[in-house]
Amino acid sequence: MVNPSASSVTARRQVLISKIFGADHDLDVAETNRRGHATKLALDAARNGYEAVVVLGGDGTLNEVANGIVDTDCALAALPGGSTNVFSRAIGLPDEPTDAALVISRALAQRQIERVGLGSVNGRYFLFHVGVGWDAALVEEVERRSELKRYAGHPLFIYAGLRTFFFTYDRTRPHFKIIHADGTIIDDAYFSVCLNLNPYTFVGNRPFNLAPTATLDRGLTNVGVRSMKTGTFLRLIGSALGRGVRLRSDKSIDFRSDIESITFEAFGTVPYQVDGDYLGEISRLEIAHHPDVMSLVVPPTLTF
Repeated sequence: MVNPSASSVTARRQVLISKIFGADHDLDVAETNRRGHATKLALDAARNGYEAVVVLGGDGTLNEVANGIVDTDCALAALPGGSTNVFSRAIGLPDEPTDAALVISRALAQRQIERVGLGSVNGRYFLFHVGVGWDAALVEEVERRSELKRYAGHPLFIYAGLRTFFFTYDRTRPHFKIIHADGTIIDDAYFSVCLNLNPYTFVGNRPFNLAPTATLDRGLTNVGVRSMKTGTFLRLIGSALGRGVRLRSDKSIDFRSDIESITFEAFGTVPYQVDGDYLGEISRLEIAHHPDVMSLVVPPTLTF
């Protein structure tokens, strides 16, 4: 399945990748043409008995496919076709699409397929994270300039992050409260990221480690930020560019791992994003973990 509008997708790459998979597998090619189309195509593929859906597109396309094949025997196979490719890189695939296609083709031939857990937010599944508050406002800022993503890439995200932090996101007050399953309430959250997989993103080739404990065979990890002071923010960035360890002991961070469920209640409404796709503003988010809910084609380097 190809998203022809994705940042790293070209006609030449499509031809090369089709040859790689067509050499050893029966192959059908489908292109997406609108939001939500990939979910419908993936659901049809699962119903028609396809072994796997190989996705050449960005993280948003991967998310849509995951939502189409969840709770089926059809497997997701990720190829890096977007600007950042968080999920495919996080599971150990090369960032060059044709190199990744060679790895995935071999994995399919060797039946390297595992059942993995996903998170869900208000009924929508996510592969690697949900961002609430400032994080989502950053993604909205990037999407306003979507025509630049193919060319600007990481500099655009850095620009959007700085602009959102200093000019567009209200840092004078908390925006929501976090309600944990054990009854603990954090009533002064400015933004939060709930992760199914680490890293949160990549800065060039460097992983941005918000939650090293987040893996596909464990519960979710939530990083709730309780202060938007510049010093707190710089400490968060410094820790994430390293191993992410300091986040767990910072008093301004509510860090919880192995979460089965968590709730966010906004003071009004709050923006949110799912796997890098901005979904608007909402007053309440219900997040849950679902173990062993999707089949994933895994490279040999991925360990559980």
